[in-house]
Amino acid sequence: MSLVVGAVLAAGLLLTVAPWWWPDPEPLRDTLERWRPIAALRELLILAGLPGRYWAAAIVVSVLTGLVSGAVVQALCRVLPLSVVVAVAGLVAPVIVLRARATSRRRLQRGLWPDVVDHLLSAIRSGLSLPDAVAALDTVGPAPLRPAFAAFSADYRAAGRFADGIDDLKTALADPVADRILETVRMARDVGGTELPAVLRALSAGLREESAIRAEAEARQSWVVNAARLGVAAPWAILLLLSSRPEASAAYNSREGAVLIIAGVVVSALAYQAMLRVGRLQPERRWFR
Repeated sequence: MSLVVGAVLAAGLLLTVAPWWWPDPEPLRDTLERWRPIAALRELLILAGLPGRYWAAAIVVSVLTGLVSGAVVQALCRVLPLSVVVAVAGLVAPVIVLRARATSRRRLQRGLWPDVVDHLLSAIRSGLSLPDAVAALDTVGPAPLRPAFAAFSADYRAAGRFADGIDDLKTALADPVADRILETVRMARDVGGTELPAVLRALSAGLREESAIRAEAEARQSWVVNAARLGVAAPWAILLLLSSRPEASAAYNSREGAVLIIAGVVVSALAYQAMLRVGRLQPERRWFR
């Protein structure tokens, strides 16, 4: 009996101090998600077409990639400075992949926004209200964008909150062109007026012209970016091959070899960033978050 009473008292004490020992993880998670690096990672995941709530999984994948790549190089070459460099490269590799995926997805979506504006214009001309015109894009809009508009349509039909639905839609799309279109629709609904069809026609024409100009500029500058990537990767591939030889491995494991590898990392990073600044167009910023 005394054992049962002691267990009950211990359980009561444990439950009493539990709020301080094991606080609710939700406030901590919200605080982390407001931290700028985590917020940037969440937006990058959304831009890449992945759920932003998986930012913790992305961090775990990056850490595992860095550890595995560094361990493999250390096992094959036994050059500690080179293994550290490869581990750091493996750590940032998933972020590079996400950025490439986000760039490709934004390039694909750039040609879809004029069609979205045209569908909005047709719906408004047919007599639909602005919320219904936006919600109708879940069936008549471009296929890659339909899931986001379907979520808006379901939320608007359930709650009837147009402004909040537009904010959630902007977060889901995470695109500066979408921000411009949705803010135009929001302003037209708030202030009214008869100029919305003319504004949408002008916006559609401007988006098509902007998309054509940017596509031509990117095609002309793509060789600079590809040359920068090849120029950075080639010396390190040769270094990996050389490090497989015992005498080269011993040389790079020395203090002078470590200094040489660190200097190579610095020079490669600076040269790569310089080439990217020359050859890559600046992405359009989101002014209407």
